[in-house]
Amino acid sequence: MSNQIPFAFDVPTVSELTDKIKTLLENNFRDILVEGEISNVNQSRNGHFYFTVKDDDAQLPCVIWRSTAGRLDVELQDGQQVVLGGDLQVYPPHGRYQLIVSLVQQAGVGRLQKKFEELKRKLEEEGLFDDAVKKSLPPFPFRFGVITSSTGAAFHDIQSTFQQRWPVAELYLHHASVQGLQAAGELVKAIEFFDNQDNPVDIIIIGRGGGSLEDLWPFNEESVARAIFNCSIPTVSAVGHEVDFSISDFVADARAATPTQAVTISTPDINELRFQIEDDLHKLESLIKQKFQYYRDYVDRLAHSHALLVVQEKLKIHRNNVENLSEKLRSRFRQKVTERQAKIQYMAIQVEQKNPKHAVQQHIGTVESLREKLHNRVVTVQSKKESGYKEVFAKLREINPKAPLERGFSRILQDGKWIRSRSDFETERDLHIEWRDGVLKVPK
Repeated sequence: MSNQIPFAFDVPTVSELTDKIKTLLENNFRDILVEGEISNVNQSRNGHFYFTVKDDDAQLPCVIWRSTAGRLDVELQDGQQVVLGGDLQVYPPHGRYQLIVSLVQQAGVGRLQKKFEELKRKLEEEGLFDDAVKKSLPPFPFRFGVITSSTGAAFHDIQSTFQQRWPVAELYLHHASVQGLQAAGELVKAIEFFDNQDNPVDIIIIGRGGGSLEDLWPFNEESVARAIFNCSIPTVSAVGHEVDFSISDFVADARAATPTQAVTISTPDINELRFQIEDDLHKLESLIKQKFQYYRDYVDRLAHSHALLVVQEKLKIHRNNVENLSEKLRSRFRQKVTERQAKIQYMAIQVEQKNPKHAVQQHIGTVESLREKLHNRVVTVQSKKESGYKEVFAKLREINPKAPLERGFSRILQDGKWIRSRSDFETERDLHIEWRDGVLKVPK
């Protein structure tokens, strides 16, 4: 360095050179217009807007001060194609120039936005967005396929939400790039992988965190949209942007604003299910106790009802009549037997008195004949009495109000009264249907 010859003229400092550039640019580039696509829009805490306007070969930093933004009343979004007006300004501390914007006009949608609208219109006309072709999400899914980047935050958010909301689920992650040129192809392969499994998952969640239109573009590719549409498994699109929609949102069976919300809309809350089951068990237990108490009280009322007491009293009277008839039958039978025995004894005496052999033989025959007649008469009398006895019991069974029930019939009661004809039935009153083995109450 010491051997170099010093400059013979003045060399400007960086500040002096920058001031010359600043003066040159700011004096010659005032009230200029420029057209390009907006990207990287950012609003500071002071209300100023910082963004870049670009085309395929160059980009220009831009600023809209807060006071100007309030006057323009425009909403800046990435991907807009705009015409900007303003002054070039050099910012010496950073050695950079920027456009101080005072005019914003829409120049038509940006290249990506235009491509998005064209594809959306095409797929919509083909019916890929119709609600009629969308599959319903199962109410209790247990196996989930997740398509996202294995290194991104989206899968971590999905995992943590599953642990809190539906920890019984099994998650199967298939890594796929979610931005870049290769992303769309990897997303398609991941969808086809889950769709071709012998034991498929219940739901597929496909998505990523937020980003610019360029970052989210793989989810606007036609190949990804058609893969989602052709998938036989219900699919949830979870591209992390709250306001805008991607093509995958329109074609998927369900759309979630974030990966976390995708878990929320596709799973039940296990804690809510626990509370619901516990509440249902308490209600069922209470209902069973009420039913038991109702029928216990009903049986008690029947046991002490006037109708039952009347039947019991009638049975008691008929039982006494049967016992009286039985006693009369036994007494009459004994009387007949005694009479026959007396007659036999008399005839035996007569035989003994006369005692001729032939007479004896004759009387023996007579005795045998009489004995046979006596036996037949006894059998006949006994049979008649038994028939009468059975007839009495049959009549008792016929007048027993419970007898038809034992034969499989049923009867209708209203206010404890047996309804024997249609004219006695009142449709506006509760009724009871009684069988042999129980009673059913039918409200009006």
